[in-house]
Amino acid sequence: MVFDFHFMFNTFLLALKGIPMTLMLTGLSLLIALPVGFLMAVVRRNKVPVASQLIAVFVSYMRGTPLLLQIFLLYNLLPTALNIIFLAMHMSVNIFKVNNAIYAVIVFALCETAILSEVFRSALGTVDKGQQEAAYTVGLTPFQAYARIIIPQAIVSALPVLCNSTTDLIKMTSLAFSMSVMDMTAIAKMEANMKLSYIEAYISIFFLYLILVLVVEFIFRCVERRVRVYQAV
Repeated sequence: MVFDFHFMFNTFLLALKGIPMTLMLTGLSLLIALPVGFLMAVVRRNKVPVASQLIAVFVSYMRGTPLLLQIFLLYNLLPTALNIIFLAMHMSVNIFKVNNAIYAVIVFALCETAILSEVFRSALGTVDKGQQEAAYTVGLTPFQAYARIIIPQAIVSALPVLCNSTTDLIKMTSLAFSMSVMDMTAIAKMEANMKLSYIEAYISIFFLYLILVLVVEFIFRCVERRVRVYQAV
């Protein structure tokens, strides 16, 4: 067996076309998971009856089951369930023509929400509750207390873990190929299937994911450095 550097380079260039899809899946999933995960963390921190327990069950399920299994369940069950609902409501919607990337965003957002809820819950725990009570005594509303006092401090604590969660999410999106989403992994896999050169194809996307992760880590380091300087002042 001869290692085909030319094929690896060509696959690398082709897989570059999948970067926008990978970034879109990551960005949209984070856009959904960040606010929802934070809200869930606040609910659990304040021990809201029923809601807190339901969130704990959701987090346990999402973190305790394989992501690939979650993908298969959602990808196969959700369209069927929605189709039954639409038929019962006499709505002429062909749910099976929906872009598969939407299902990918849903499953990745659900998984990331569970992870971020724990990240934010831990970060909120680093802020002394006495500061929240003090904010109420000077007339601040709960929203103002969180926005001006609690969240800025919690974000500083959460940034390193948030960076890890984001890079993990980028790597998780490689499973989108199982839903026929044409990301970097899917493109490389198709090329490998045609040429039967799997090692070269996988090495090419190995470097692509590595580059993406390093760029994201650099951005987070810059943000953290700026935040730390602001905090010191």
